[in-house]
Amino acid sequence: MDLLKKKWLPEHADTWTKEDTITIIISPIIYILLTIGCALSVLLIPLGFLLLFVGIVLLIVMVRLINPKLSAISENYEKKQKQYLEDLEKKVKWED
Repeated sequence: MDLLKKKWLPEHADTWTKEDTITIIISPIIYILLTIGCALSVLLIPLGFLLLFVGIVLLIVMVRLINPKLSAISENYEKKQKQYLEDLEKKVKWED
């Protein structure tokens, strides 16, 4: 059984799930690691390179975790926007 969902339906992707919780928890950690890692790496301190590497790895994990959900939501909004624009165009042209 897969612990994290990879395919989302737009109706389900808009709800709060464990993927969102994990992303909320690790995103500030990533920000801190990347900031401190960059600063220490510029000073050529080995710990900085390690922190930078860990931050990048966590960033990749976060993107892979939340991207399927965001893609599903985005596709749904694109469909709604297309329908809205078609309806608007009909109204502007005085069509029914």
